[in-house]
Amino acid sequence: MLRPMVLAALTMDPLTKNPIVILKEVDGERALPIRIGFLEAHAIASEMEGIQFSRPMTHDLLKNFLDLVKAKIERIEICDLKNNTYFALIRISHKNNDMAIDARPSDALALSLRVGAPIFVSDNVIKKSELTARGGEPEDKSEKGKQWTEMLKSLDPEDFGNT
Repeated sequence: MLRPMVLAALTMDPLTKNPIVILKEVDGERALPIRIGFLEAHAIASEMEGIQFSRPMTHDLLKNFLDLVKAKIERIEICDLKNNTYFALIRISHKNNDMAIDARPSDALALSLRVGAPIFVSDNVIKKSELTARGGEPEDKSEKGKQWTEMLKSLDPEDFGNT
């Protein structure tokens, strides 16, 4: 089953200084932190802040292309978590055809912000993420992986507020 979520915050991992996007359940208490790249964080942050550039950025270009061909992003889905890597699908409708495009969650989120598409996360992804955060058997057993697990355990969705 898919759970509706919103992009609640964009923050930095205090250990690695890498960007993290926080998704929060619409009708619940759970949060899902996803590490992303700096360029994707810039694309998300600029859209969250309403910053306009003189030339289209990559996600704006894709939005413009979809508008031109009259295709619509219906929703994005964070659909899997394997080896600490999240997977997403962008669900598109075009001329009575429904399609799914494989994407990195960060790119899917940047697009969803631009087109106002809802965000969904599968129960399976939430369960896998919670298992790791609650001290289940994490796949990354390195020292950095242990530090990441401890940081996730300390996260409280209320710390992020509504941004």
